[in-house]
Amino acid sequence: MKSGVQPRFVPPPYQDRLESGRLILRDGTTAELRLAQPADQGAVAEFFARLSPESRRRRFFSAAPPSAEQIAQLCDSSNPRSAVTFLVFRSDNGSPRVVATASYHARAHGAAEVAFAVDDAFQGKGLGTLLLERLALLAVRHGFTRFWAVTHADNKPMLDVFRDSGFTLKECYDGAEVEIDLSLVPTEAAVTRLEMRDRIATAASLRPFFLPRGVAVVGASRDPASIGYRIVEALHSAGFVGSVYPVNPKANTVGPFRAYPSVRELPEPVDLAVVAVPRSVVPEVVDECAARGVRALVVITAGYAEVGPEGRALQEQLARQVRAHGMRLIGPNCMGLLNADPAVRLNASFSPVFPPPGRIAMSSQSGALGLAILAAARNYGLGISTFVSVGNKADVSGNDLLQYWEEDPQTDVILLYLESFGNPRRFARIARRVGRRKPIVVLKSGRTQAGGRAAGSHTAALAASDTAVEALFHQTGVLRADTLEEMFDLALALGSQPLPRGRRVGIVTNAGGPGILCADACEAGGLVLPELSAALRASLAEHLPGSASLANPVDMIASATPEQYRQTVAAVLGSGEVDALIVIYIPVGLVQTEAVARAIQEGVVAARSARGAGCPVLACWMDAQAIRGQLDLGSEHIPAYAFPEAAARALAKAAAYAEWRSQPPGMVPEFADLDIQAARTVCDQALRQGGSGWLGAEEVRRVLSSFRLPVLPGGVARSADEAAEWAHSLGFPVAVKLASRSLVHKTEVGGVHLHLADAEAVRRAFRQIQERLAAAEKLDQMDGVLVQPMVAGGAEVMVGVIQDPLFGPLVAFGLGGIHVEILADVCFRVTPLTDRDAAEMVRSIRGARLLEGYRGHPPADRDALEEVLLRVSRLVEEIPLIQELDLNPIIALPPGQGCRIVDARIRLREDAGRGPG
Repeated sequence: MKSGVQPRFVPPPYQDRLESGRLILRDGTTAELRLAQPADQGAVAEFFARLSPESRRRRFFSAAPPSAEQIAQLCDSSNPRSAVTFLVFRSDNGSPRVVATASYHARAHGAAEVAFAVDDAFQGKGLGTLLLERLALLAVRHGFTRFWAVTHADNKPMLDVFRDSGFTLKECYDGAEVEIDLSLVPTEAAVTRLEMRDRIATAASLRPFFLPRGVAVVGASRDPASIGYRIVEALHSAGFVGSVYPVNPKANTVGPFRAYPSVRELPEPVDLAVVAVPRSVVPEVVDECAARGVRALVVITAGYAEVGPEGRALQEQLARQVRAHGMRLIGPNCMGLLNADPAVRLNASFSPVFPPPGRIAMSSQSGALGLAILAAARNYGLGISTFVSVGNKADVSGNDLLQYWEEDPQTDVILLYLESFGNPRRFARIARRVGRRKPIVVLKSGRTQAGGRAAGSHTAALAASDTAVEALFHQTGVLRADTLEEMFDLALALGSQPLPRGRRVGIVTNAGGPGILCADACEAGGLVLPELSAALRASLAEHLPGSASLANPVDMIASATPEQYRQTVAAVLGSGEVDALIVIYIPVGLVQTEAVARAIQEGVVAARSARGAGCPVLACWMDAQAIRGQLDLGSEHIPAYAFPEAAARALAKAAAYAEWRSQPPGMVPEFADLDIQAARTVCDQALRQGGSGWLGAEEVRRVLSSFRLPVLPGGVARSADEAAEWAHSLGFPVAVKLASRSLVHKTEVGGVHLHLADAEAVRRAFRQIQERLAAAEKLDQMDGVLVQPMVAGGAEVMVGVIQDPLFGPLVAFGLGGIHVEILADVCFRVTPLTDRDAAEMVRSIRGARLLEGYRGHPPADRDALEEVLLRVSRLVEEIPLIQELDLNPIIALPPGQGCRIVDARIRLREDAGRGPG
């Protein structure tokens, strides 16, 4: 990248769609948001009539309600380039009621007038700020760059909304009024404040789940085999410190607790209700809970989205109902949640296992697997802070939980079992931030499922079904576990030991075989086994037998005593020559396991006071009753593994995460020379005229040139003479290539002719291409030929994009040319790319040495390649119509000479919605 490039600040995507979905207010309650429709006129009129005269005066400069004509205008959001109104709803006695409106109306020169009104009872909850954020993003999407408003100078709440937004603001006072001019270009302050508000509000909305003062179990039963009974029993046996209220209209007691016929008849409001009733009864229970002041719902009941379209429709209805009441929902189709904090001791689930308290938070999308996870956590000795079974994620998602755990002082490590992503782009944004403070370990199932895409380009053919997941995890610092066992192995290391400061690892063992297996696994994971210094080897020789190996691994041989373990561990760990230590023990002879454990403890303690502070230590205990979990050394816990490879893999992934975390976060650059509207116009016109499909060569060149991508000069000719004219203007020698919207592989149909030295050769090439296509009965697929000058030297690379239906644009970089799919030397990343992403992509392919200069060939201009990647990322972010893009080959010239895009293809899609957020 060139120096002096300014950052572009990108607002985070919303959990739902920009135009509709949930709002989380400052107090943690929720509301439903959507665009106004003509059918809303009555509800909007009632809202303005309900406002206090002062609130109406601030909105309309008059205490009188607005006219019917004004209300009709507000309820027309059919043309967002002209006007839009957002409505916010909360439930009132079971019916939706408007509690806030926000509108913009187009003015001149990219500006729009903006105005807000908030129900008096909901003022001070942050609604104005949330609505300004949404309106600004929607306005930018439709071409506006500024908001203009006029309000009373004493309207401090509204002025504070503008001033606290973080957008660049100008105020002009004229007597009792003030004009506001707000730039809609996102600033660092605006994006930072938006994320902070979202994080704080989300955490506040989830506290009633984890820190409830009282819990109601709706559907509690006296049948010990029922889910309702098991939940009551779990709350009781865990020793929940709050009140427990079983709800059962046919029982006076359930377990040791008095039962109540309905939620409405509880003696006091409760924060959390666990619902285990038939699906048909759930809506009635939700209304009862809302009326009694419940803030959080866990719906155990199944039969929703997991059973098909009818269930999905009911689930969406349930989410809207809960949201309109201002509540949050975990589930449906889940097993509940736990908080193992001794000050809470909440087991609001039907798990019979209540894990020991600790600092690891866990979430599982599978209820059945959640039960197994809790049992395994206890067997491993893993202490849990909180556990959530999210079920169908109708409301509370893994993204919400990440934001809660980010601020949770009881949580240091986060474990997630995922079967699917709801909003991966939002996950990426949150995980990248959270991962800077706390490691996130993810076990993602379904990695071998075949993708549903048809491979229409090189990029599509190279993008496997799991490619996007792998790219997203790499970019966000997520540690991916390949198995459930590895997830716990990583949790053991991350939860008890510091992160390694580098990749140097020392191995101490009393058996050569396990030491070699461990060394192999370490190097396979990218760790380095350094040769120990002469001074350290001499120190080891003083207390080890002559037959011991003093290399790395240090093999003390089978007769190693506890004292030799102590001295060797202290010497290697305290030497400063390694960043981490793996200690392997296999019982041989009469040595007592307990004595070895104590010796390792003493050796670690001694090394910590020397140069071993901050270095992680992992153990491999290979006795008949293999220790699996942790060695309790008093001052610290050392993770213990049954096999050396497991310890090596855990350490390797921890080192990669530490390396990611130590580097500065990347920057999404801003380019001031883009003509985004010109590129949009080309794509919009092509879609209207020809529908989805591949753009013509001239259209492709116009789109790429609008984003200042280095397209090789040239032009499309539709006759042999026109081709010769282009060749004369460009200068010989030239290349003549088939221009076709449908034929992807031009060489297979004789569509590429290179090094043409004169006009006659150009004409002959044109005719030969025609003849080959005619013989194959494909002449109708010929749009003409593309004539370009030949480029001497340079390395061939490719850049491509494929739209993943869930993750959005996926950018590829690799060696180019006709062998790209055979070589498959390609790196993928999810947009938006940062400068760090682009630099990694160029350097991470196997053929990167070819770009560094190889056997007399000059190096490539890697800065220019990185800029191409970043401009392509911006192109596909700004124009979601683009389904696929292939730039292959790109000729990478020597440093300072840039690169040239020789061949390019772009395919449009019919459905170009931006998806969630």
